[in-house]
Amino acid sequence: MKIDGQCHCGHVTYEAEIDPERVHICHCDDCQRLTGSPYRVSVQAARSDIRLTGNPPRVYTKTGESGRKRRQYFCPECGSPVFVCGEDPDQGDWGIRWGSINQRRGLSPKRQMWCRSAIPWAASAFEDLPQRETQ
Repeated sequence: MKIDGQCHCGHVTYEAEIDPERVHICHCDDCQRLTGSPYRVSVQAARSDIRLTGNPPRVYTKTGESGRKRRQYFCPECGSPVFVCGEDPDQGDWGIRWGSINQRRGLSPKRQMWCRSAIPWAASAFEDLPQRETQ
């Protein structure tokens, strides 16, 4: 599936070819802290299937619980997370952050990981909450 996306302000833009079956939820502590939410949604893609079309993102390298380094790409203007990859950006898959994808409404998660860190209320929290179409 061909997608395109951008950060919140539009400074960083990209196009990619993805497999919608590779959309996942991550419940790890790092994703919770980096997003300020109970989990993060991403889709895995080969680096060769991602093409930057705008300005380059900045990178922050963090060390995970396993000791592996992960490169977190984000917009230098608005701070929106856009990509993640391993220590060598030319090796392995990249994660494209779901919120940056323009076609995200059609991409639902197919698996979850780091469930030991999942927030207990997150899975069913929204079923019984009152809903409003806007603020």
